[in-house]
Amino acid sequence: MIKVTFCAHDAPESVGGPVTWIQRLLPALRDYGIESRCLFLTYDGDSGPALEALRKQGFDCPAVALPEYSEDRTRWILARLEESPPDVFVANLVVPAYFAARWVKSVGIPTVGILHSDDAFYRGLQREFVFGRQEFRLSALVCVSRALEQQVVTGQPAGVIVRRIAYGVPVPTDRVARRPSGLRMVYVGRLAEQQKRISQVTRGLCRIVREVPGTDAVLYGDGPDKRCVEEILATDGAGLPVRLAGRVDSSHIQERLLNADVIVLLSDYEGLPIAILEAMACGCVPVCLRTRSGIAELIEDGVTGLLVDDRADGLVDALRRLQDEPGLWERLSRAARARVETSHANQACAQQWAELMRELYDDSGPRRRITIPGRVQLPPVHPALACEDSRAPVPPRLSLRIASKSRGLAGQVKRRLLGRVVH
Repeated sequence: MIKVTFCAHDAPESVGGPVTWIQRLLPALRDYGIESRCLFLTYDGDSGPALEALRKQGFDCPAVALPEYSEDRTRWILARLEESPPDVFVANLVVPAYFAARWVKSVGIPTVGILHSDDAFYRGLQREFVFGRQEFRLSALVCVSRALEQQVVTGQPAGVIVRRIAYGVPVPTDRVARRPSGLRMVYVGRLAEQQKRISQVTRGLCRIVREVPGTDAVLYGDGPDKRCVEEILATDGAGLPVRLAGRVDSSHIQERLLNADVIVLLSDYEGLPIAILEAMACGCVPVCLRTRSGIAELIEDGVTGLLVDDRADGLVDALRRLQDEPGLWERLSRAARARVETSHANQACAQQWAELMRELYDDSGPRRRITIPGRVQLPPVHPALACEDSRAPVPPRLSLRIASKSRGLAGQVKRRLLGRVVH
């Protein structure tokens, strides 16, 4: 039995692909001889959907309310790993876990990072832990989409295994049965302007319902811009069959998707959207904005869904086609479900993870005991990671010593340069 420790964030209102993914992956890994544990850094006490779901299924999930500074977060992770050393350590998307991976890897335990999306944060992780200082480089990096994999491979990382492992989702026995009278649309995900453009999604759904007879819409999710969605529904959507239904647990979302005909996603960027995978597995037809990562792997325009070039006229025209064009919805629905059955079933993707774990474990060599350093020295804060990397203030005396040392080094460099000029 190979022991693997993951890291994750969680909070009571957490939604999104990585939250759903970890709840499904760890139970599936059990079938392949992988014993998983997950360390949670929580934003609001000892709770959150992923933490609670995994504990209910018997997983060991130590949790801590997020310490203020990265140094303390890193120490907490190292302390948990010292108590119960894994065979493989997966930092996931937790920046302090990437820092901790330095000391984990140094004692012979393989370390793994994950690119869940295509944005500045994940490019920062690449810069620091794939192409950065040697001691902080990972053993392996998993990319959830082909575009993300290509992005990394193009940089020719040295000594880091790069593997593409897509998200996996359950494929329900039932498939969506379309109503003869119209189209039921859904949005599933974070209610956020950044990336998701939730205001434009909400206005787009309202416009479709006004202009395409027989359509209605539901938004499932929660997030920082929920109030904005509510205001749009109270104005643009007043009197229309468009509603906000709140967050739905990942274990129940496909029950709701089986009652929808179309799922709409208009994000600026994605990794590999789990909501779209879940919907396609139900036979729900995706209508998505063209993006450079993830979407194109799932949706072939006119074959497994429809791609649009804008969030206005193009979106409305796509829904009008699905409503009016005979046989189009049925053909896309069947092809969408078949695509997920073939390439993204949950167990198949878990098997790929298990194979990577075994490969890393078999090639890792002798292990030593994890020790927590007296002083956790971290690389300079990368701007793209600053949102998750809060450093402890430098004590005044140490700050003066650092400044004095810097002046001394600057003087040495200056004298050497002057010496070269003279000679």
